[in-house]
Amino acid sequence: MSIFRDRQLGTPAAAPAGHDDDQYRGRWSVLSNTTLGVLMATIDASIVLISMPDIFRGIRLDPLTPGNTSYFLWLLMGYMLVTAVLVVSFGRLGDIFGRVRMYNLGFVIFTVFSIMLSVTWMHGQPAALYMIVMRVFQGVGGALIMANSSAIITDAFPRNQRGLALGINAVAAIAGSFIGLVLGGLLAPVDWRLVFWVSVPVGVAGSIWGYINLKDRGIRTPAKIDWLGNLTFAAGLVGVLVGIVYGIEPYGGHVMGWTNPMVIAALAGGAALLILFGWIETKVPAPMFRLPLFRIRAFTAGNLASLLAALGRGGLMFILIIWLQGIWLPRHGFSFSQTPLWAGIYMLPLTAGFLLAGPASGALSDRFGARPFATGGMLLAAVTFGLLEILPVNFSYPVFAALLLANGLAMGLFASPNRAAIMNSLPPDQRGQGAGMSTTTQNSAMVLSIGIFFSLIITGLSARLPATLAHGLTAQGVPAAAAARIAHLPPTATVFGAFLGYNPIAKLLGPTGVLAHLPHARVAYLTGRSFFPSLISGAFASGLHEAFDFAIIAMLIAAAASWLRGKSGTRSEAEPAAPAAAVPAAAGAATGHGRIAGSVPDETSG
Repeated sequence: MSIFRDRQLGTPAAAPAGHDDDQYRGRWSVLSNTTLGVLMATIDASIVLISMPDIFRGIRLDPLTPGNTSYFLWLLMGYMLVTAVLVVSFGRLGDIFGRVRMYNLGFVIFTVFSIMLSVTWMHGQPAALYMIVMRVFQGVGGALIMANSSAIITDAFPRNQRGLALGINAVAAIAGSFIGLVLGGLLAPVDWRLVFWVSVPVGVAGSIWGYINLKDRGIRTPAKIDWLGNLTFAAGLVGVLVGIVYGIEPYGGHVMGWTNPMVIAALAGGAALLILFGWIETKVPAPMFRLPLFRIRAFTAGNLASLLAALGRGGLMFILIIWLQGIWLPRHGFSFSQTPLWAGIYMLPLTAGFLLAGPASGALSDRFGARPFATGGMLLAAVTFGLLEILPVNFSYPVFAALLLANGLAMGLFASPNRAAIMNSLPPDQRGQGAGMSTTTQNSAMVLSIGIFFSLIITGLSARLPATLAHGLTAQGVPAAAAARIAHLPPTATVFGAFLGYNPIAKLLGPTGVLAHLPHARVAYLTGRSFFPSLISGAFASGLHEAFDFAIIAMLIAAAASWLRGKSGTRSEAEPAAPAAAVPAAAGAATGHGRIAGSVPDETSG
């Protein structure tokens, strides 16, 4: 019956499980290489996050000194911003010049700039600027890898195995962001340069393996590069994301910079350029962002769900690290300098959930379709966010670990089937471009998510922290004038201090000389492990609730989008029965329903 249905759709029947014909031979080796590349690229996005204290100590720069905060933010978010901006363009270049060629180039670029980062010889602000520039170029390599890996896998696997293959790849991409936390926590205390050196042997081996083993099976689409579209898209997205980065920094007398004219101009100008980009893409003959792809309901719904899931997931990682490092771990006997490593270790249940659910749900979605797993995953994620919200700030870890595991399972249930459904909905010659569009959606949402969650946390802190901090300091003998001055500093420094493994009270009181005039017992208490975490808990809980409320709403809308993707199992493209290499690019061979290969179908089922 399934063979008859495939013929009716103008699609060749899927090969029996385990059938290894010439078209799909070597697919597992392809999956291994592309998964290694994505894992490396995503690990490097988060390994710096947890290694910041050691990196800044290594280059002798205090990130909490006024004026140095921007270095911290750009070193952290510059990599993500570059990958978000470039993946669509690089996916389109893969469709034109060959996906494997672009992917292998990404491996080489990534490796070269990992080496450049590890040989930083300067100190202070020049060193920070150098590392930011090297991270930007490293992000170019990461974008080439991420833009083309999904399309290469989709080309290499038959449709009845794509869910499993893309599931493994997607889980590696998501799990890499959490593995990087533990890896950075282990390596950075030994030597901060190791967090960059660790990518070098993997990059060299992956580059050689890719050039020897990977073969381009995709359909190339000769076309001119859409320079105007690339320029307006990059400028517009950079404007929006730069506005978000500077929006979370203090400005004037405000705790954040959303009223900063530069931020407003960047956001408004970026949005205007993106609107102009959309208009340009309807006029040029070979657009980089093929808007008609959004006529495919499975593609549109899958990307909307991915956007909302990334909004919740990106901020979750950020907020959990602050929660653990700034409050929970110090209250349970860990020194502030130890908290970056242990925060990564205590978040391992989240990674375990991804690793368990991702491949399994991907394989099951090959048989039962993406909709039940993607929708169920988002509903379960909303439940876990709700349960995390009702936890006390000083929680019991077994309960916390169980909720992290459940959240990881939920995200794994969603990510693999959703990615497979998006890629299966695309015409074969548009897979690189479509994968880039999808990855841009996800990466942009990660940057936006950090901005949203951080803003919600700072808003909650600014409402209650000044009065609480002033009262707590004066109660321990700190002069009222000194306590008032510290209490009215923007809470951004307090959050960054906890995030970077510093004791904020020691950092704030130390330069004032106040500690020298207090009894030793009070100094030990003020700069110890319990004073600051206990003081901040109530104010932090207020922002935490708002952040989780936002995440719950995002997950519920993502669940609705996943359900509206249409019935699973129907195809939205007519895939050629012959290997792609056997189909001349200029032949324009007709495929099922009389459509030309690579044309965008006006399907509503996914």
